[in-house]
Amino acid sequence: MLNETLRTTDIRRIAIVGSGLAGLTAAIKLKQQGHKITVFEKSRGPGGRLAAKQVNNGSADIGAQYFTARNPEFLPFLCEHAGDCSFSVWGGRFGFQGANNQWQVFPNELRYVGVPRMTAISRALSAHVTVVADTRVERLVRAGEYWLLFDANGEQVDKCDQVIVTAPPAQARKLLVQSNLPELAEQLNDAVNRVLPCWAVAARFEGNPWPHHEGIRCNHPAIYWAANNSSKPDRDNKNQSDTGTWWVLHASAEWTVQNVDTAPERVAKELIAAFRELTGTEIPTADSVTHRWLYARSDGGDSPGHLWFEKQNIGLAGDWLSGGRVEGAFNSACSLVSAYTQSLVSR
Repeated sequence: MLNETLRTTDIRRIAIVGSGLAGLTAAIKLKQQGHKITVFEKSRGPGGRLAAKQVNNGSADIGAQYFTARNPEFLPFLCEHAGDCSFSVWGGRFGFQGANNQWQVFPNELRYVGVPRMTAISRALSAHVTVVADTRVERLVRAGEYWLLFDANGEQVDKCDQVIVTAPPAQARKLLVQSNLPELAEQLNDAVNRVLPCWAVAARFEGNPWPHHEGIRCNHPAIYWAANNSSKPDRDNKNQSDTGTWWVLHASAEWTVQNVDTAPERVAKELIAAFRELTGTEIPTADSVTHRWLYARSDGGDSPGHLWFEKQNIGLAGDWLSGGRVEGAFNSACSLVSAYTQSLVSR
């Protein structure tokens, strides 16, 4: 529905770079106000960190493992635009190792996952907006009151009034530098330095190697997080040829930095060995897939919610601007849309 505080002359054509949760949330909310929205995604489909890898006849979540819903507007938004069948509560047992390496229980809080995989949420949200996939926006060029967007081949892909960038800070900074906007790019330096990489491995064990928890945060030097992916809702393989239990292993940032250019096969071997050391399991593995996240999670820093450069008509949103969690991406997009709408009303 068109926001009644906006005039017809306030309707804008807006390009959004990135189709993760922040980009899709901003796109839906701005479209509801009557703006004309196009979302550009460098990969084959939407999702960002709500990512999954194909494994045999199923999939394993190799990015965000779950999300919380502390903002009372988050779940209603997902129910309305993604559908309440696209996510569910993950009722697993979660533990973490304290300073003495003894296992302790996570705080009692509902944790949600997409079903049958995390990408189900982003796929459903993307159905409400125009998403142009396989298109990497490399440069913005000012043309009077408009922005021209050019892809990696130097071809113009859009002409718009405003641009919203929801890529990780390193990629957002690179785009701003290549767009001759060094004063904006400089403001992302601290955020870029705080984003940590992560190697992720999904491994299929012939049995359950750790029956005590479904998700664990570890003190092991190589492993930061491990989760029983098969324990998540709608992920059982009873009717598939795929048997066994899939666990997802996230390496620690320190280990990833030391092994950032290591061959994926070697990474899988070493992280599975580290998981065996952590759990004491001798259950054989039958398969594995590996993914390297160069920009996995933010480590502290300011959380302004969003960045809105009104003079240039450029906005930035993403979880790295709002606490780093999945829900932070939603919060960031909402705060940017609010700031942008207010700037139109106050003109």
